[in-house]
Amino acid sequence: MKKVLILAYDFPPYVSVGGLRPYSWFQYFHEFGVYPIVITRQWSNEHRNFLDYIAPSESEEVEVGEFAHGTIIRTPYTQNISNKMLEKYGKNKYAFIRKIFTAYYEIMQYHIQIGPKIEIYKAAQEYLKNNNVDCILTSGEPFILFRYAHLLSKEFKTPWIADYRDPWTQDKKRSYDTISRLLNMFWEKRFVKSASIITTVTPFFKEKIQTLFPNKRFEIIPNGYNPTSTSKVSNIPQNSDVLRISFVGTIYKWHPIESVLRVFQTFIHSQSTPPRIELRFYGINNAEEYRNLILLRFNSLAKYVSIIPKIQNEQLMEYLAKDNVFLLFNYYSYTGTKIYDYIALKRLILLCYTDDSEGNELKEKYYNIDEENSDFQQVQAEIITQTNSGIIVKDSTQLLHTFSELYSEFIQNGSISCNSVNTEQFSRKIQASNICSLIKEIC
Repeated sequence: MKKVLILAYDFPPYVSVGGLRPYSWFQYFHEFGVYPIVITRQWSNEHRNFLDYIAPSESEEVEVGEFAHGTIIRTPYTQNISNKMLEKYGKNKYAFIRKIFTAYYEIMQYHIQIGPKIEIYKAAQEYLKNNNVDCILTSGEPFILFRYAHLLSKEFKTPWIADYRDPWTQDKKRSYDTISRLLNMFWEKRFVKSASIITTVTPFFKEKIQTLFPNKRFEIIPNGYNPTSTSKVSNIPQNSDVLRISFVGTIYKWHPIESVLRVFQTFIHSQSTPPRIELRFYGINNAEEYRNLILLRFNSLAKYVSIIPKIQNEQLMEYLAKDNVFLLFNYYSYTGTKIYDYIALKRLILLCYTDDSEGNELKEKYYNIDEENSDFQQVQAEIITQTNSGIIVKDSTQLLHTFSELYSEFIQNGSISCNSVNTEQFSRKIQASNICSLIKEIC
C-alpha cells in the first residue's frame, strides 16, 4: 500500500467547507490502496464562529491518532499578536495595528520559519525523518502549505501534488494591489514549479493557474458530496409543516442577499394570511450583521427568517434533509462546494441569479477573479441543468414568481418535488479514487 502525507490546515472538527476535501481523502484513500497520514492543527468549536479559527489549542503537544485506514497528526496552535488582540478586543478595536502584525507574518512566513501555521511544517519534517512516504499531497489555501510541501519534497526527495481549492495569485482579495500581486506571483512560481502534478476543482481555475505554469501537468478533481454522510440521511422525509428554504455557508459581497430578502418580503406581504414559510441560514459568516440587517431594513421578516450557528457536518446534513428547497447564490466561474451536498440530498435548488441588474452590479464591484474571455461563467447553472436538480432564476422578478409557485405546490402536496438524475458522478469517493491513481502514477 502506498503512503501519502497530506498537509491540510482546515480539517474536522473545524467546521469549514475547505476541510471537507482532505477529510474525504482520509476517509476513502485506503479503499484504493493508499494509506493517508494527515497533518493538521488542533481545532475546537467552542465559539462556533470566526473565533474558532484563532483560538489557541488546549494542548501544547502534538497529538497522534492511529486508525485502521489512516493517521491524523494534530499540531498545537499558538496565537500570534494580531490574533490575541482580535480575541481580546474584537473586530472593531486596533484594526490598523492588527493589520500591521498580520502583514508581517503573512510576508515573513514565506522566507523564514515563522507564523501561526509553522507547526504543521515542523510536525511533517519530524515525521519524515523517521518514516518513509511515497508522496506529499497539499491542499491550499492557506498557500503557505505549498511552501512547506516544496521544502519537504526537496529535503526528503519525495514527489508532491499541489491541490488548489481556489486560485492564489489571481484572487483579487489576496492580491489587492500591484505589490501584493507581484509578491504572491513570485512565491507561487517559486514553490509550485517543483510539484509533480497540479490539481484543481474546475476547468476555469485550471485556465487561470495554467498561465503561470504552461508546461505543468494539470488534472481536474472536482469537489463533491460525501456519500457516507448523505446515505445516513437519505430516508429522512421533508418537513411538511412549513415550506423551508435554506442556505448554507458564506455570504459574499457579490451575493444579492438584500434582493432575495426584499423579494421574500414582497411575497410575504402578498399573502392574505400569514404564510407557512421560513428562510433559514446555516453557519453563515457575519451572522450578527445579517440579524441587524433584517431588524433594520426587513423587520417584517423577523419571524420568517432563522439564523443557525455553525454545526458539525453530519448534524447539518440531518437538518438539511428535512428542508424543502435550497437557496444557492451564483458563483459564476466558481462551483463552490454546497451545490454538491444540495444535489446529493435531492432537494430542489434555487440558483439566484443569472442575469439580474442588482446582482450584476454587485458582481462588477466585488467579484474576486477576472472572468474576461472565459468560457466557464455559469458552471453551477450547467450542473443544475445536467442533473435536473433545480430552477435557474434569471432575476428578482422571476424569483417572486417562483416563490409563489413553490408555495402553492407545498400547500397542495406538503412537499417540493425534485427529480434529479446523474448525481452519483459527484461523489467524493470517486474523486478520491482519481487522486489515488495520480499518486500511484507519480510514485
